[in-house]
Amino acid sequence: MKNFLTLALILAMALFTLTGCGDSAPVTTSGVSGSNNLRGNVLLNGSTSVERVIASLIEAFNEIHPDVVLTFNPTGSGAGITSAIEGTADIGLSSRNLRENEVGVDYRVFAIDGIAIFVHHDNPVSDLTKEQIAGIYSGQITNWSAVGGSDVPIAVFGRESGSGTRDAFDSILGIDDARHDQELTSGGAILSAVAANQFGIGYASLSAVGDNVKLITVNGVPCTEATLLDGTYEVQRSFIMMTTSGAEISEAAQAFIDFILSPAAAQIIYNAGVLQAQ
Repeated sequence: MKNFLTLALILAMALFTLTGCGDSAPVTTSGVSGSNNLRGNVLLNGSTSVERVIASLIEAFNEIHPDVVLTFNPTGSGAGITSAIEGTADIGLSSRNLRENEVGVDYRVFAIDGIAIFVHHDNPVSDLTKEQIAGIYSGQITNWSAVGGSDVPIAVFGRESGSGTRDAFDSILGIDDARHDQELTSGGAILSAVAANQFGIGYASLSAVGDNVKLITVNGVPCTEATLLDGTYEVQRSFIMMTTSGAEISEAAQAFIDFILSPAAAQIIYNAGVLQAQ
């Protein structure tokens, strides 16, 4: 009888252990698997243009992994690439493509962003060709009358040298020697400058553009989600994340990278004003 009770107790304990293992399986949120035990610190560094989407992704990721601390330093695309090359950040972020001499990183495009061109609401110009925009930003076209507008000088606003948005904009349009009346350090500052200047023109990430300016079409194509996905709107750029080639990636950093690329992140990225890369 004693042996029978002992055997029954062992079987009961084994059943309880198996049941407990089932309860500790990874949790799932919005189709993403994760472990409540994941911990660590992840440093991200790079483009100011990705700040909005990265902040949204961090918030969503922390709902699954609350014990992972993700810190993002918006220092610019160039600094983000350098930090990935040198290994001073777990993940580098850029809003421009890598240059030939920027090697030593593994990278992945995670989102697509349209660079919107805009003017003051009172400006009669509503469409420009890529060549006309390039002419304006290279100083070859200086009066609105040359592109169907009023006979007044064009006030040219753009980002500062070294900005990922500026680099992408110049590269897409083939501008080698850009000339601005004023260089500003954020898309929001450019929007404010154009909204206050009837003869101004500027550019910024589509997600940053509000109702205070008028979006213009480029070669007759508006900057929209559909035209970005089908490629007909040509002034678009990629958001890139990078890690140091050959370096070991922490479990927490890899989990965040996997989350960014997962189907569950698509709506989060979209809500932040850009599109998840296909």
